[in-house]
Amino acid sequence: MTFDHQQPPLVFGEALFDCFPDGAEVLGGAPFNVAWHLAAFGLEPVFLSRVGEDALGERIDAAMREQGMTTLGLQRDPVHATGTVQVLLAGGEPSYEILPDRAYDHIDAAALPPLPERALLYHGSLALRQSVSADALRMLRGRLSPAVFLDVNLRDPWWQKDTLIELLNGATWVKLNADELALLAPEAEDVEARAQRLRERYELETVFATLGAEGAFAVAADGAVSRVAPAGDIQMVDAVGAGDGFASVLILGLIRHWPLPQTLERAQTFASAIVGLRGATVRDPGFYEPFLSDWGLSGA
Repeated sequence: MTFDHQQPPLVFGEALFDCFPDGAEVLGGAPFNVAWHLAAFGLEPVFLSRVGEDALGERIDAAMREQGMTTLGLQRDPVHATGTVQVLLAGGEPSYEILPDRAYDHIDAAALPPLPERALLYHGSLALRQSVSADALRMLRGRLSPAVFLDVNLRDPWWQKDTLIELLNGATWVKLNADELALLAPEAEDVEARAQRLRERYELETVFATLGAEGAFAVAADGAVSRVAPAGDIQMVDAVGAGDGFASVLILGLIRHWPLPQTLERAQTFASAIVGLRGATVRDPGFYEPFLSDWGLSGA
């Protein structure tokens, strides 16, 4: 699906804090992470979410303002608390304990601001575990006719296959990992065949599949496969948010009309830098400067 490249990207879903075993609290949530990076890349995303009227919600609001992000789409909830996730790490690889019934489960369709039609809309799957936010997204997808970038983030027990299939129908691009591919296209023999099957079944423009330390690949509309692998000298702190960093550069490439192989290479480079940091978001603008310079985005 074509979309208006001049419109700011829309990002729908959870904002929360990742709470680490050492007591660190880092801003997170896949959609928030993507919006944060897109803002650092100069794209002025509109982040659509809901946080509590509590101290954590205030911190998210303040962080967005410091990052230069609009808070037009950030709703405040007087009843439900801001989301938190307990992160457990084993060899740098995270597992998550996600609390139920948080503010981001209650994104109110009636409270959404006026939004452009035919923009690129990114969303994940976690914030759709309850009907209120799911209905708000359904309304957005129906009313705005956006080009949809679906980032599959399956976190047990917070997903249902029927809901996920509904999301795949009408999506333009899908990003997911090898385990998620195996769940959605188990009949195919290997990971690339599964991605091909998924793309054909849902008439997707591109399927992006992340493979952890082995890199990633993309299957385009014509069936062509592009592959990328990380460099061998990556410094690992944790992998929290690596996939979100990857997704943010994919979106940047779509909006900037980058060739698919170049987009993949740049997404892998950025994700490899993210794993060298604690958590998924970066407060230091200097972190982004080499990428902006190398990608010709300085001053854009």
